[in-house]
Amino acid sequence: MKILITTDYLAPGDEVDTYLTGQGFTTRHDPMRGARRPDDLIEALTGVAGALIANEPMTEQVLAASPGLRAVVRTGVGYDSVDVPAATRLGISVSNLPGINANAVAEYTIGLLLAQARRLVQVAAGVQAGSWPRQQGYELSGRTVGLIGRGPVARRVAPLAAAFGMTVLCTGDIPGAVHAGLDELLERSDFVSVHTALTGRTRHLIDAAALARMKPSAHLINTARGGIVDEPALAEAVRTGRIAGAALDVADVEPLPADSVLRGVDGITVYSHMGGHTAEARRNSGIDGARELVAALAGKPAFAVNGVVA
Repeated sequence: MKILITTDYLAPGDEVDTYLTGQGFTTRHDPMRGARRPDDLIEALTGVAGALIANEPMTEQVLAASPGLRAVVRTGVGYDSVDVPAATRLGISVSNLPGINANAVAEYTIGLLLAQARRLVQVAAGVQAGSWPRQQGYELSGRTVGLIGRGPVARRVAPLAAAFGMTVLCTGDIPGAVHAGLDELLERSDFVSVHTALTGRTRHLIDAAALARMKPSAHLINTARGGIVDEPALAEAVRTGRIAGAALDVADVEPLPADSVLRGVDGITVYSHMGGHTAEARRNSGIDGARELVAALAGKPAFAVNGVVA
């Protein structure tokens, strides 16, 4: 059987490739680097039984045009790019890897808090441009961070933030955090950090009304999914000083379009969806994803999100 691999840090001859070929599979590498047209993805899936994917747009059109496809595995946690109901109707198993990069994203989240509090990106850009910025920042100790979500990343962020002397609020019940409703969390937090899945309920959860509840001095951090934040509303809120700024590792459309409303707004820093991209997390997600795909094709997926046996 043939397997398609689109995750861009996996390559022919690496540990994942060696494992899959050792299990008797033939591999095809077609890394996703930027947007991909549906026809290109359909062509890449021709004759493929299983796919180990990045954020590929696995739409109903793509899935229906891939009759041999039996299992799809995301080398990460989010699977919103996969039309799961369509996959279920077509008998295609869909798996993710819950918690696989939680530690990497949690450490990265703390890094974004520090960058916002001390204006690290702006200062470095100023020095690069020939100036010597000396603006005052502030310490994390004594501040409040509000975590939206209660999954593995939020559970890792909580003790790290507490170690800096921060008060931790959370919309869910997790160790080391004080439970708070969303409105209370928005109103009390100096940093609002998003760690929930993108669903119909959470799309644009952070909209103009939510941003209006935040402190003018507060910052928004998003390492989850871009669609959770209403980007035009955020750009307006930061531009007008309604909130102080935002650090976003994710965007609604990736890579970030040239005409994105997030560009050119002083106080908003957009990164390239790299929260989980550490050497450790990449290795774990690659090999664990490969094992899950082999298991799914054998009818024994451990992390199927749709209950389908390939």
